[in-house]
Order: sequence, then structure tokens, then C-alpha cells
Amino acid sequence: MTQGERGFTLLEVLVAFIIAALALGALFRGTLDGLRTTQVASRYEQAVTRAQSHLAALTVAGSLVPGDRQGDDGDGFHWRVRITPLIVARTAAPSPPGSRNAPALYAVSVAVSWMDGSPRTVELDSERIGLAPQSGS
Repeated sequence: MTQGERGFTLLEVLVAFIIAALALGALFRGTLDGLRTTQVASRYEQAVTRAQSHLAALTVAGSLVPGDRQGDDGDGFHWRVRITPLIVARTAAPSPPGSRNAPALYAVSVAVSWMDGSPRTVELDSERIGLAPQSGS
């Protein structure tokens, strides 16, 4: 064997293995972080969709009753709806019996929360027009 045909020394092989192990470790960690971020983003998307659904259900039902309501949505999600009256239209004369109530503006807040290692919450705030509650009830 000549001087130029020598192979790698044991030390060179060990250094190459260490460099390869560090590179593979960084690649593995990056892949796991990417998967975790994708999972968190998916849960946020589900929470926003659920909050939009609760907000739409209030609008379709047409029953904006001031107060707080909450419940479980399944799959670890918990929802809370808060309706607060903002403005009630004033009329000069009292409404005759059987007539419709005056329109009112309500602040509506829908929050969906879940546990994902730490508590997370998505909250949608909106204003909706509904009917004011009956004066006598």
C-alpha cells in the first residue's frame, strides 16, 4: 500500500458518524415540531368552525336572549355564549298587545376552549340585531 491509498482512520469514521447522528437528530426534531404545529393548527381550525356554527345558530334561531350559556361540543371542546343587550330602540307610545317588540342591538361573544397541553381558547365577538324582550315579562 502506498501513502495515497490509505483508508480512513477510526477517528475519522467516528467523527463522520457523530456528524451524521447530529444531522439526523435535527431532521427528526424538525419533523416532530412540524407535525405538532400542524396538529395545533388543526385544533384551532376546528374551534373556529365550531364558534362560527354557534354564532350562525343564534342568528338563524332569531332568539337572542341576554345571558350566558355553555356546554360541551364533544372531542374535548367546550363552548360559551354570552349575549348582552347594547341598544334598544325607543318608541314614543307603548306597543299594543300582540304587536312585535322593538328591535335591539346585542353584543354576542362565542368562545370555544380546549386543552392541548395548556388551555387554549378561540373567541368570536359580534353584534346582532334581535327583538327586545317584552316589557311585561
